[in-house]
Formats: sequence, structure tokens, C-alpha cells
Amino acid sequence: MLRLVLAIIVFLGAMPAQATEAGWALLRNGGHVVLLRHAATTGTVEPPSFDIEKCATQLNLSDRGRQQARKIGALFAARAAPVERVLSSRYCRTLETARLAFGDSLVEPLAALDKPTEATIEADVTAVKEIIRNFSGSDNIVLVTHLENIQALTGASAREGEAVIVGLQGENLHVLGRIVF
Repeated sequence: MLRLVLAIIVFLGAMPAQATEAGWALLRNGGHVVLLRHAATTGTVEPPSFDIEKCATQLNLSDRGRQQARKIGALFAARAAPVERVLSSRYCRTLETARLAFGDSLVEPLAALDKPTEATIEADVTAVKEIIRNFSGSDNIVLVTHLENIQALTGASAREGEAVIVGLQGENLHVLGRIVF
């Protein structure tokens, strides 16, 4: 019985590594869309004084999150995963994740990637799908966003700093691969 439990633990521990390797294989060829959840933050709930223009009123990246964002960029470079364009939510934690990982020059803020509300979710999902539908680059496009957007677009969850590689099939996005940082 102990061997069975150990075998299951080893198998489950290997799954993220295998998923990550498969994800890198997809990105090496370019032409893919990556939904990247922002790196690790200082908390879990947005302060009540939230203001999109003032980072001091938002959840921000922790020191670990900044290290994670730099690692994301270093791994994209080391794994020869070309990035053509980076779109980011306007929240400070997503912009900082994008800039630390990919540099200021590639990062473009996009309101449709902000944390959605009930009033904006449908329009945001439509806008992001339109960007994906129109993407025809030979390199990859990275969309740095929030868990709620990834769930609304794919039905899948993602950890802080996790990349979800997606493809459009008909009107729906399907998860093609994942990379855990």
C-alpha cells in the first residue's frame, strides 16, 4: 500500500513538469496565444480604496512575485519562445509582471484584460476573443491578466504566474498547454 501511495505522489508531482515541457514545445514554434496570470501578490483582496491610477491603492507584486516575473522572462528567452506582443491588464501587478518579464517596449495596457465586473465581463471576453481571432503572428502573443478572465475565457483555473496556452476553436477557447513557473 505504501508503494502505491508513493507511486501516486511521484506521478502527480511529475504532471506539472510534463505539462510545462509540452507547453514550451508549443511556444517554441510560435503562433500561439498565452494567457498569463500575474505573478504572486502581497494579498488576496483588493483594498477598498482601489484606484486603477494609483498602485498604492492596489494589490501589488510581492518580492517573490517580482522574482517570479523575472524568471518568466528569463525562461521565455532561454527556451527560445519568441514573443511578438504583450498585452496587459491596466492593474499595477499585471503591468509590473509584464514589464519585468518582457520589458517595457513590448507591453501595451488593455482595459479588456482588467479584472472583470458583472457589467463588463461579456464585452471583455468578446474583445479578448477578437484579439485572439485576429492574431496571425509567427511569434507568440502574451496576455497578462487575472484569474477571473482566464476562467471566463477558458473555464480553467491558473495559479499566480501560470501560463495557459490557448487556441480558438469555433467560438470557444481551448487550453492547449500550460507552463508553471
